[in-house]
Amino acid sequence: MPDRPRLVIASGNAGKLREYRDLLSAAGVELIAFDSEVDEVGESYADNARLKAEAALAKSGLPSLGDDSGLEVEALGGFPGIRS
Repeated sequence: MPDRPRLVIASGNAGKLREYRDLLSAAGVELIAFDSEVDEVGESYADNARLKAEAALAKSGLPSLGDDSGLEVEALGGFPGIRS
């Protein structure tokens, strides 16, 4: 039997990891958690996710996915946003 594909998830959030496991388990993907502790200095959620994925790739040498999110309240003009 061939080895299962492996994917590093660059997030320390247990809930996010659980969601990815639920989504990818049927495909036979082995998920590896990586808490990158990267400074989230990007100008967007996508920038921060990229920073996390690049750190995970550099450390593990495996395909890596970064995830970033935040809280944006429309009535507050999107505050707190990217820094939440």
